[in-house]
Amino acid sequence: MATWKNLDTLDSFGKLKELKNHVDIAAALSGEEGGKRVADYSTPMAAGLSYNYAAKEVDETVLSALAKLADEAQLIDKFQELYNGAVINTGENRMVLHHLARKQLGNPVVVDGVDKREFYVAQQKKAADFANKVHAGEITNEAGEKFTTVVQIGIGGSDLGPRALYIALENWAKANNTFKMEAKFISNVDPDDAAAVLTSVDLAHSLFIVVSKSGTTLETLTNEAFVKDALTKAGLNPSKHMLAVTSETSPLAKSEDYLTAIFMDDYIGGRYSSVSGVGGAILSLAFGPEVFAQLLEGAAAEDQLATNRDLMKNPDMLDALIGIYERNVQGYPSTAVLPYSQALSRFPAHLQQCDMESNGKTVNRFGEPVNYVTGPVIFGEPGTNGQHSFYQLLHQGSDIVPLQFIGFKNSQLGVDVDIENSTSQQKLCANVAAQIVAFACGKEDENLNKNFKGKRPSSIIIGQQLTPASLGALLAHFENKIMFQGFVWNLNSFDQEGVQLGKVLAKRVLAHNTDGALKVFSDLLNI
Repeated sequence: MATWKNLDTLDSFGKLKELKNHVDIAAALSGEEGGKRVADYSTPMAAGLSYNYAAKEVDETVLSALAKLADEAQLIDKFQELYNGAVINTGENRMVLHHLARKQLGNPVVVDGVDKREFYVAQQKKAADFANKVHAGEITNEAGEKFTTVVQIGIGGSDLGPRALYIALENWAKANNTFKMEAKFISNVDPDDAAAVLTSVDLAHSLFIVVSKSGTTLETLTNEAFVKDALTKAGLNPSKHMLAVTSETSPLAKSEDYLTAIFMDDYIGGRYSSVSGVGGAILSLAFGPEVFAQLLEGAAAEDQLATNRDLMKNPDMLDALIGIYERNVQGYPSTAVLPYSQALSRFPAHLQQCDMESNGKTVNRFGEPVNYVTGPVIFGEPGTNGQHSFYQLLHQGSDIVPLQFIGFKNSQLGVDVDIENSTSQQKLCANVAAQIVAFACGKEDENLNKNFKGKRPSSIIIGQQLTPASLGALLAHFENKIMFQGFVWNLNSFDQEGVQLGKVLAKRVLAHNTDGALKVFSDLLNI
């Protein structure tokens, strides 16, 4: 059984700290040796992706120290315990099983006589069968007409991941003739969010998915009531237009208000739930179950790589440990995720939640304070848009921000134009290549306003094309990276107590049980 220790108690971390500022990446990427480094500092990922870390501040010495840290922190042992059903979520006394929704990596996990892999597969089949019947016109509205739109009602992990994945595959599905239904999302309790979506759809031909594990999420139930009211006013029966994704014990599970219920459980947290019914129902309806299956296959293949004890053959663990070096040795406070693919426009927003909700902690998994920094601030936008937005600070600002680029050799749609001897896709790829070198090497100029110090580290994940399989591998890579970092920091990366206090106080405000500052703020907002 693995031993859980704080990072600052590990001998290998003490050795790693001695390597602060060990590598000058401007020098390392210069000349012919720089070209060789770019070719060598790469490791394969699943679904044709590769992780290139040539522009990171590492060399063989740093990588060797990171490998020793991985061994001493028992990262692979802890991962094995996780996917074999150990109680890794100590805050809520739960197992962590989102990998099992993709594939069984280890031993059967049985809870109360139920094989959890079989449970997840059964729910995936239930979602697939429902989607196929909708597409075939076997499940219709009351007039016998096909549904054309699906709307997901959920917040947090019930929205961010599925929304990012839908946007990522929407145009691919259209180009590959797998697009079945348009999908939209309602998440914010702001009534303008629901109203805007409802005015953009044909209510009579719309399905609504209510996603809430507990069946008690305030924002989701409020938006559900908003939708039901709109359906009723349009002369439609809400129960003929709604399905639920929830737990078997929630108030939604057996309700006649829904066409069906797809079940989830307590062992897959919201921000990791895109591979469960939370993402499976809407993606199967939008693109067909086969496309969702391809996404799961890509994720499962990446998970398999994450089981490798050899750091240089485990891209997820390697990315995680380089991130530990940047955060805890180099002292960098944030990380930018920069996909050079418009289809991934909402992927950084999903990673914001996945990373910051998981590792934004200052106590370890036993509830004891830690004496080192943990999760970085995550932000990002797609390139090249970001270049004309916040890259100024990234290039010349006072803080060094590590960068994670994502790029593809080919566009999703294959529609392009050649202007001035290059296509738009070539221009896009030229920009990301140029940015990596510009950030690392900089440019000297006597005019300090035009001087670039460089030495800004980055990595890039490169693929042939963004497909369901490569998207699944990309999703799993970042989830596993976050998991490994949480293991190194000795955190519980699978609860989220930080979101609870505001909810509690909001309920007090709505009950008019306030005093002091809370009462005055409530009065200022006319509550």
